Amino acid sequence: MLPEEVYKRRHYGTPQSFFLIIANYVVFVLAMEFFAACTAINYFFWITLGVLAAYNFYKIRREREEYDKARIIAYAISLAGLVLLFFVLRAGAQHC
Repeated sequence: MLPEEVYKRRHYGTPQSFFLIIANYVVFVLAMEFFAACTAINYFFWITLGVLAAYNFYKIRREREEYDKARIIAYAISLAGLVLLFFVLRAGAQHC
């Protein structure tokens, strides 16, 4: 027989912070592709990033109790990854 502790464990599923990080990367890469593929960055790119920042602020404030220290560190690392991704994708920008 299995011990009773096995039945008391709960699985809460994938955390919402994971979906927020994935949404950030998807929106960012699509915005880079549509508005910043040329050497000149279109102002719609900055509007898209502003809307994404507002969405992040809203989601984090709404689900504040979910963000512990480890998830905050993961979120900060993902933002640093977005900055790095910006420079990597801008290195291959073409003249349009």
